[in-house]
Amino acid sequence: MTSSNPESVEAVLDLLTKGKYVADRSLATALFLALKLNRPLFLEGEAGVGKTEIGKVLAEALGRRLIRLQCYEGLDVSSAVYEWNYSLQMIDIRISEAAGDRDRKRIEEGIFSERFLIKRPLLQALEPDVSGLPPVLLIDELDRTDEPFEAFLLEVLSDFQITIPEIGTVTA
Repeated sequence: MTSSNPESVEAVLDLLTKGKYVADRSLATALFLALKLNRPLFLEGEAGVGKTEIGKVLAEALGRRLIRLQCYEGLDVSSAVYEWNYSLQMIDIRISEAAGDRDRKRIEEGIFSERFLIKRPLLQALEPDVSGLPPVLLIDELDRTDEPFEAFLLEVLSDFQITIPEIGTVTA
């Protein structure tokens, strides 16, 4: 397990071999370039050829956290990026009201803070792990989503950022 990116295509091949993943030089080259350039890598192919496994092996071999977004028909932004913890927000509002706090602006600013944010895979992937290393984001079955979500996802992967209207922009 290594915490730095491989320095060559041969090092990628060695890394994959140690992870019991059989890869040819063209795949190792694509992986090396994606890691070197800090860019996403899109893999497509028949079911069962090892597309998902390569994300798992890379995360393990590089000592990084694996974050998996399993796509499906009807997947929406709130399921993939973030949701607000509405029940906790309501409790906080009730506590404020019970304490006699009537300042709506202060209450609103308080309930739309990171404390009440439920981070889903895409938002989690923008944050470094406690080790300081970026995680490996595995987006599985992308072809099952609809076009608007695919467009959103491509925008996130090109800019490495997500805007949360109530908080601001989160950047990797």
